[in-house]
Amino acid sequence: MTHSKHQHIRTKIFRPDNEQQLKQKRHYWRFTGKQIVFTNGCFDILHAGHTDYLARAADLGDILIVGLNTDSSVRRNKGTGRPVNPEDARAAVLASLSFVDAVILFDDDTPESLIRSLEPDVLVKGDDYRNREIAGADFIRSRGGTVVTLPFLEGFSTTALIRKIQQLR
Repeated sequence: MTHSKHQHIRTKIFRPDNEQQLKQKRHYWRFTGKQIVFTNGCFDILHAGHTDYLARAADLGDILIVGLNTDSSVRRNKGTGRPVNPEDARAAVLASLSFVDAVILFDDDTPESLIRSLEPDVLVKGDDYRNREIAGADFIRSRGGTVVTLPFLEGFSTTALIRKIQQLR
């Protein structure tokens, strides 16, 4: 028995050392007229709020690339107790979503250099960034691209979920 579906998931995951392969895919997508959407995050414990957000982001174009913070990047951004799930597991879960075309791990504190490298047409963040600086936004706009903030699905938060689980002990 072959594991072709599992293989397909793995082909959607890119690390900083194979970013060049993703750029080649991006060139192909661009050549075929595809609109490329980029978003990023930790996606530590994937929940309905995440999947709703990602599906709506995917609807803004033809190809959805998700930048995923590495474990060390998550620790720097969220604290020593995070992530709950290691980067390989988080990447595999995201890549298993049919509307996610590529997942690329990045180790920087922000995805700015990744955004500059991938040159997406649309940059998407949650509306908690509405009044904050969005990494890469000026670059996207300077190229004629669009920056979109999407509202989150009410009642879903990874931090709240972790607290709820801790209360069960």
